[in-house]
Amino acid sequence: MTVNSIRLNRFLGSLLGQYLLVNMAYGQAFELSQSDLESLGEQVFANECASNFDCLTSWNEGEEFPSLGIGHFIWFKAGQVSPFEETFPALLNYYQVRNVEVPSWIIEGIHLDSPWQSREDFYREFDSEQSRELRRFLADTKPIQIDFIVQRLSESLDEIVISFPIDQQTTVRQLLNTLAHSHPPYGPYALIDYVHFKGTGLTPSERYQNQGWGLKQVVAAMENSPMTLYSFVHAAKQVLSNRVNNAPPIRNEQRWLPGWHKRLETYLPP
Repeated sequence: MTVNSIRLNRFLGSLLGQYLLVNMAYGQAFELSQSDLESLGEQVFANECASNFDCLTSWNEGEEFPSLGIGHFIWFKAGQVSPFEETFPALLNYYQVRNVEVPSWIIEGIHLDSPWQSREDFYREFDSEQSRELRRFLADTKPIQIDFIVQRLSESLDEIVISFPIDQQTTVRQLLNTLAHSHPPYGPYALIDYVHFKGTGLTPSERYQNQGWGLKQVVAAMENSPMTLYSFVHAAKQVLSNRVNNAPPIRNEQRWLPGWHKRLETYLPP
């Protein structure tokens, strides 16, 4: 399916609407233009896939699930248990809410489970008609995926605030509001990308040695630090380094840390 320019403008307009909804609780609207929104989506695609079409369907070595789309949304097979939050079925639901027709073979399964049982199985079928169709679909619907990513942020900011002790909530809200308005579009991009990249930090299963690595943990690590993007990036690097140190050795997460840190540096204005 090809998204024409009229639909693209509508999708990007809905993104701006999501930003306005987020900030009904946080004050002013983010200072983002339509071109900023397009750039944000392309930056997420570059972060996750190096803007490579084939990377729209991938399965990273050492992981137990495929990663799909510009945001590398993960998809579990039937019965799979993982500490990580599964996001691709939620994206499929979002397509349906937005009346976007997805490839029929994806939704034939009642439980929307991944059809691949292993990484080897996935790459054996990489050039199948179904896999090629899925990549084309994901490439043609990038604006919907950006919209979904922004919606995740809009639904999580207040949840993050109220997860802190009540005497800290005003400070946390002020911090998030300050970051959201820092050096547009970098501040909004930092919040949106980090929640998409490493989650909210609210999911109990996303822990190593009882320590999380999401946006909540980054905010907590900024205690007594200036409310700046530079402090945010410094705290995020610390949180992700702690994650690697706490991870099971078999996962060998140290190999990903330089790339994670490099991604965080894209949050800083030149």
